[in-house]
Amino acid sequence: MNLAKSILEGDPLALARLLTRVENDDPRAKEEMDVLFTHTGKAHLVGITGSPGTGKSSLVNQLAKAVRKEENSPKVAIVAVDPTSPFTGGAILGDRIRMRDLHGADGIFIRSMASRGAMGGIARTTAAMVQVLDAAGFGMILIETVGAGQAEVDIASLAHTTIVVEAPGLGDDIQAIKAGILEIADILVINKADLPGVENAERVLRMSIELAHPELEGEGSQGWIVPVLKTQSHLGIGIEEVVNAVRAHGDFLNQTGEWKKRDENRLKSELQKLIEQRLMKHWWNGVDEKRYQKLVQDILKRRISPYQAVEELVR
Repeated sequence: MNLAKSILEGDPLALARLLTRVENDDPRAKEEMDVLFTHTGKAHLVGITGSPGTGKSSLVNQLAKAVRKEENSPKVAIVAVDPTSPFTGGAILGDRIRMRDLHGADGIFIRSMASRGAMGGIARTTAAMVQVLDAAGFGMILIETVGAGQAEVDIASLAHTTIVVEAPGLGDDIQAIKAGILEIADILVINKADLPGVENAERVLRMSIELAHPELEGEGSQGWIVPVLKTQSHLGIGIEEVVNAVRAHGDFLNQTGEWKKRDENRLKSELQKLIEQRLMKHWWNGVDEKRYQKLVQDILKRRISPYQAVEELVR
C-alpha cells in the first residue's frame, strides 16, 4: 500500500499507519517520508511545555477547540509526548484519556507517543511525526512535551512558537526567575489563575522577562515582547487570548523573516541528529564485541580510564 499517496488524499487510516512506522523506526517509513517531505513546510508548529501539574493537556485541549471554532480554520493535529518508565520501558499515554472529548472531533487529530527515554521533553521521532502531519495538511500542530522541568528545552528547536505554561504555587520566586525554561518562551501562560498567588506569579514572570530581554524595553523596540497571559483552562477562560497571541507571533515571524530562520535551524538540527544516529549505528556495527568487553573490564579494574578506552575503540 502506498501510504504517502493515501495520506495526501486525506486517508486517516494511512496516516495512523505511517505514524506508527515512524515511531517504531520501521525502515519502510523512510521511502514514504521522502515522498511526503516535498509537501511540508506549511504548518504552524506550536510547542507547549512546562512543569508537571500546570495543566498543559487541558490547555492544549481548549486551544484545539478554539482554533477549530474560527472561520476558515486550519485542521489541527496534536502530538502529545508522555514519559516512558525507566524500569519497564512502558508509557501510560495519559493524554489519550485527558483529551478523550476531542476524539472524533472534525478537523482534529490526536497522536500520543512515548518519550522512550529521550531527554529534553520530546521523543527522538517527534520531528519526523510532525513532518508527516504537516504533509497531511494540518495547518497547526500542537506539540505537548513530557513536562520534565527546567531541562525541557528541545521543543524550542522544533516549534515556531513555544508556549511555556506555569501555575501559581509550584515553586518559589527565585526558582521562577532562574528557570532556564523561561528563556525559550514566546508566550507565557499562567494556568489555574483562580488559585491563590496568581498576582505574585505574574509579577515574578514579568520581572524575569525584563531581566532576560532588557533590549526590548522602551519605545521603538522592534522585537517580540513575550506576553504573560492568565487562563483557567478547565473552564475555557482566557483561551481566546492565547490563540490570538499564537496568531500574532506567527505574523511577527513572517513579517521579520524569523519564520524562515526557525525553519532553517529546525531542519539543520534534525539533519545533525540523523547524521549522529547513522554514524553511531555504523560505528557500533564495526565494533568487536570481545574487544569492547575487555576494555570494559579494564575500566572496572582501573587499568585504563574511560577516555583511554574511547581512544582505543575509535582507533
